Amino acid sequence: MIRIRRTSRRALVLGPSTAWGAMAVTYKLAWPTEQQAGLGVRIGTSALFFAVGTGLILHVRWVLLRELRQARRVARAAQSVLLRPPPPRVDGLSTAAVQLSADRGACVGGDLYDVVATEHGVRAVMGDVRGHGLGALGAVAALLGSFREAVHDEPDLGRVLRRMDRAFARHLRERADGEHPCGAAPSDPVTEEFVTVLLLEIRPDGGIFALNCGHPWPYRTAATVESLTRADPLPPLGPFPLPADLPALSCGPLLPGQSLVLYTDGAEDARDGRGRFFDLRQALGRTAGDRPRVMLHTVLKALKRHTGGRPTDDVALLILQNDRPEPPCTPSGARDADVGDSAARAREAATHPQPTPHT
Repeated sequence: MIRIRRTSRRALVLGPSTAWGAMAVTYKLAWPTEQQAGLGVRIGTSALFFAVGTGLILHVRWVLLRELRQARRVARAAQSVLLRPPPPRVDGLSTAAVQLSADRGACVGGDLYDVVATEHGVRAVMGDVRGHGLGALGAVAALLGSFREAVHDEPDLGRVLRRMDRAFARHLRERADGEHPCGAAPSDPVTEEFVTVLLLEIRPDGGIFALNCGHPWPYRTAATVESLTRADPLPPLGPFPLPADLPALSCGPLLPGQSLVLYTDGAEDARDGRGRFFDLRQALGRTAGDRPRVMLHTVLKALKRHTGGRPTDDVALLILQNDRPEPPCTPSGARDADVGDSAARAREAATHPQPTPHT
């Protein structure tokens, strides 16, 4: 299979040059006006014509390849700024993340993620902009820029989401004004853009609080794999305004040793050649107890094997594992015994008061 692909690529590269040379030789040998010259002259001019045409085509190909390499370098630079890899540890949480673009050769897609340690706790975002490739880069930049600033300023997770919503709306207005100076038409694709966003806050005690706008809920993994919650998410950002009240949803604790796996729908919507969806939950079940990077490697390997190495949608994965030590606690039996002894002493003192000493 690999040899067939390489042969096809070589044919596509050498095909135009060969065709140009073949036409040049045919012209020089068969054209009536060229029959007046001798055979040696015609062969010589044909070879010269073939060499010049082939050189021109190869030069154009070299220029295009150079521009493609430059574009990829720019895309990699943009990725390092926008989707910068999270540090290995963030305030006691081990992290690992990856993003795969559906556009072949592209480095940046429509998915976004980040993890930031703040005085309010560790805050994470996972989002999916409609579309993929460089066309979604502006929306990703607007959303991540707003998130990275708001998580430090806003103690309330709902206010972080509102600032991201305003940044996305402002990006759409500016894009519409640039494409249609007189106003975007109602059927214009700009007016139909949306983004799904998941915001998480992991507090020092391990408590998880979340706001979800149309995004898949993450998985919480340990010995088993379960969805973080089954609550209905809010609508995606863009088409509908946010509700007036945005209380963060409490999703229980992230205990030491447990992991949260955030992902975009491209992971679960990936299909194989028979149209079967990728079972992300089953793949995570085979990584129980592993470190985040090992988990990520195992899941990516299974995903690429399922899709044949060519996913049809952008895929992003972010894993957060709680490595914080367990807080010291008194056993429940001893605590109950202490409470019982204190209550008994209080009843004894009330029933038999001690005499007051006389001086």
